[in-house]
Amino acid sequence: MSQCCACRYPAPPLPVLLGLTIFSILLSVSPVIGWRPWPHQQINATDLEFGSSKKYEGSSEFVHLKYHMGPVLTANITVHTIWYGTWQKSQKRIIRGFLNSISNVNTKTPSVSGWWKTVQLYTDQTGANITRTVHVGAEKNDRFYSHGKSLTRLSIQSVIKSAATATTHPLPINPQSGLYLLLTSDDVHVQDFCGQVCGFHYFTFPSIVGYTLPYAWVGNSATQCPGICAYPFAVPVYMPGLKPLKSPNGDVGVEGMISVIAHEIAELATNPLVNAWYAGQDPSFPTEIADLCEGIYGTGGGGSYMGQVLDDHDGATYNMIGNGRRFLVQWVWNPVLNYCSGPNALDQ
Repeated sequence: MSQCCACRYPAPPLPVLLGLTIFSILLSVSPVIGWRPWPHQQINATDLEFGSSKKYEGSSEFVHLKYHMGPVLTANITVHTIWYGTWQKSQKRIIRGFLNSISNVNTKTPSVSGWWKTVQLYTDQTGANITRTVHVGAEKNDRFYSHGKSLTRLSIQSVIKSAATATTHPLPINPQSGLYLLLTSDDVHVQDFCGQVCGFHYFTFPSIVGYTLPYAWVGNSATQCPGICAYPFAVPVYMPGLKPLKSPNGDVGVEGMISVIAHEIAELATNPLVNAWYAGQDPSFPTEIADLCEGIYGTGGGGSYMGQVLDDHDGATYNMIGNGRRFLVQWVWNPVLNYCSGPNALDQ
């Protein structure tokens, strides 16, 4: 889920007029949203439980994903994480475990690294593929809520600036291959969270941060809207009779974050400045490689049916493995096959 306005990479400081224009666009844009049980939707619980599709996974007849000549992340990616608010050590371990598993090719199949291979299929204008290597870099703890417990889209950039300019252990500045991941704890309210988005990605304004840095924000929905952003490990109260699935790592809020984090990192790699890979004519409303597959986790997925996934001996639901853990991660659009794909596909 991305936002508007492309700029050069890295960009010079923005003029005041351009800054005001971008600010007004940022406030007016509605991000592309795939299927989630949003409160305003009319949901039939029976359809969710027993819905089926032969081989949906998107359709090349209707999807026109194009390359718009912007940069993609071909150099080794380093993810710098900002832990905003109160986090348990166990929660950090789950998220780090997922990030570290992206490049771990020695994991059993279906693997997280197998999922990333689909992202690697995308290239820049020179034909160079997105890197195979994703490192976990320096981290910053903001346990005292430096910008309060209510954040806007723009104040998120100020949090990143604070982390990068801190007097002790500042995050390194890496405009070429760094990704900055801001994770907010379950007691932090973020603009549009739960009502329109569970996470989004964009790039920082030089006028705020001093650099153009690709970043993503993802919130922990455990206390605010688990039935939306941690679905299907939690279900909305307005859908009686629908039972949540058992999460594989025992933390519903963080479990929901994992798939959103994967979604945003895949899109950051293929469209870091919103001028590379996306469908649609208007970069202010792009549909990106993960948006095209929102809610699809296995073969046959589509509409409100997640597809065929795996159930472990303890009853937990997952579709891929990474670093000794199980995860449920949505698929992404495969530019070779022209439909959504993942490592647990039954026809591989």
